[in-house]
Amino acid sequence: MSKTIRHLTGITTSGTPHIGNYVGAIRPAIAASRDAGSESFYFLADYHALIKAQDPVRIQRSTLEIAATWLACGLDPDRVTFYRQSDIVEIPELTWLLTCVTGKGLLNRAHAYKAAVDVNTEAGEDADAGINAGLYMYPVLMAADILMFRAHKVPVGRDQVQHIEIARDIAARFNHVYGGSFRAITGRDEDPLVLPDAVIDDNVATLPGLDGRKMSKSYDNVIPLFASAKDLKKLIAGIVTDSREPGEAKETEGSNVFQLYQAFASTEETAAMRQAFADGIGWGDAKQKLFERIDAELSEARERYNELMARPGDIEDALRAGAVKARKLSAPLIAELRQSVGLRDLRQAPTEAGKAKGGKAAMPVFKQYREDDGRFYFKLADADGRLLLQSRGFESPREAGQMIARLKQEGALALRDGEGHALKLGEDAVGRLPDEALTIEDVVAALATMAAEG
Repeated sequence: MSKTIRHLTGITTSGTPHIGNYVGAIRPAIAASRDAGSESFYFLADYHALIKAQDPVRIQRSTLEIAATWLACGLDPDRVTFYRQSDIVEIPELTWLLTCVTGKGLLNRAHAYKAAVDVNTEAGEDADAGINAGLYMYPVLMAADILMFRAHKVPVGRDQVQHIEIARDIAARFNHVYGGSFRAITGRDEDPLVLPDAVIDDNVATLPGLDGRKMSKSYDNVIPLFASAKDLKKLIAGIVTDSREPGEAKETEGSNVFQLYQAFASTEETAAMRQAFADGIGWGDAKQKLFERIDAELSEARERYNELMARPGDIEDALRAGAVKARKLSAPLIAELRQSVGLRDLRQAPTEAGKAKGGKAAMPVFKQYREDDGRFYFKLADADGRLLLQSRGFESPREAGQMIARLKQEGALALRDGEGHALKLGEDAVGRLPDEALTIEDVVAALATMAAEG
């Protein structure tokens, strides 16, 4: 039986998507997500956005726009794992674990940091002037994004290949330092972290902008992906062309109009447009055909996008559901990694941690019972038998069972602190932490572990 390959794609939440993003990244990624032989993870990299953007309103707006864009373009949250980076609380923790095995020299060689230093040096400034630690640590956070979900393949442009190489170096170092401990803790003959491979597609289209240069927000030459039909037509009318009159043959090579048309057209449509160029089509007619072709592909997605933007709660629900799905993987792994590096329950001998009789890994467990007051209760204990959660009293065993079912299904993300040591699921009281040394994260990790085991 062939192994399922995991692909992971991060989408930085800065700016509004344009048709260059759609052709070069969004459309091919969504097509790849439909491959039955792969498991796809797509996340909104809002932590990464904070490195360059300190406008909270813009960060929130961009997150909404980009999430709506991917959903409107056909990403199916039921088929893939689609989540917001900041919802996965295990990612910052893994970032720190990786930081502690990452050599400073490795980060000194990262392209983005080196480029910023070079700019300062050329300007006669201090080498690190204006460079925040977020930019410097960017490769470690990116490594955590990838390694957290044991991704095998990471589609990137050539400018991002170095980050995948750094992630591999960090993972290899972590495996070398803690691999033996991990295997002793889990009883599995495998490394704690999977070394990812970069997937480079040299055929990914780079579209020209309105002025002929690469379409980029930096050049202010973009066509917003979901511009209205009226604005789209106006923008296309402004594309720079040469001075050849109608009736004069026109070159397709180097033509912004032709390259944009080709990115959206079928093989047959492209051939027909190539012939029209040879026959001397007027630029106005060529731009009208370009408008009609782009509008035909994007009109339905534009309508879905506008509907989604009007219902931000639906997008939030989709991202939270994706986070629950993602944390079924991240919470159990971080629990194993914590034990592997020595962040353990001091009451357990290292060789016995997480083990049950017979050598099988023990699991957290719910236990239901009835007290003398006639009410029904339950407890949650971890794999070592430590009591994590003491429920409130319920009128019937059915009510207690329903709360347990809700905790298993949604508790890993929706559980929250109440007053004192109380715990709540939404607005409903669940129970309390029985020990002051416990935190809600202990309970969440146990719930995620149970969910991952089905």
